[in-house]
Amino acid sequence: MRAPAVGVHRGVKIDIWSDVVCPFCYLGKRHLELALQRFEHRDEVEVVWHSFELDPHAPAEDERPTSRMLAEKYGMTLEQARANNARLEQQAAQVGLEYHLEQARRGNTFDAHRLLHLAREEGGQGELQERLMRGYFTESLPVGDPATLVRLATEAGLEEGRVRAVLAGDEYAEAVRADEARARDYGATGVPFFVLAGRYGVSGAQPVELFERALAQSWADEQEAAAS
Repeated sequence: MRAPAVGVHRGVKIDIWSDVVCPFCYLGKRHLELALQRFEHRDEVEVVWHSFELDPHAPAEDERPTSRMLAEKYGMTLEQARANNARLEQQAAQVGLEYHLEQARRGNTFDAHRLLHLAREEGGQGELQERLMRGYFTESLPVGDPATLVRLATEAGLEEGRVRAVLAGDEYAEAVRADEARARDYGATGVPFFVLAGRYGVSGAQPVELFERALAQSWADEQEAAAS
């Protein structure tokens, strides 16, 4: 699948749309990272995270167990929802991730996305993305809670006063909405959604081998373009 250009970058730029409470996004993130470990030009790859809210209207914290939410949303039984969660937890474990989906504390992620824009400006976006996802999926922390966000953001290296100032206002709100508008322009209705080198779109938590091929093709195309 080809995607419209999103700008010129030396090396390979990877733009990723995701939500911090999306289990497939964390899987996709780890699959990409495993592919990058085997990619000889990984030091010339830039990864930029973009905002996508699975549920923009979610409350700050949703007390429903994940299985109940899935059952209500998709019209399945609780047993089916729990079985789906168990399968996802097994998939995650295969790539070294620890999911506790029944204990996950769902909530609104708009503020988390605003902090990810702050982290990009400060040079620590990847660290915050990982900390938020690990906090939600592994530690069962409520990523819609401001106090939790302050803790996770500072643990990821951001300055506490700056984090509190962003959360107290509406800074980066327009950046979040702009990211989501770009996702709609691409036709992305779900996440994760990856755009490599402004040319190639990869949708979903694809296997590591697919990311390896996409990286190799993107790198070759960028070098050909630079030489022409």
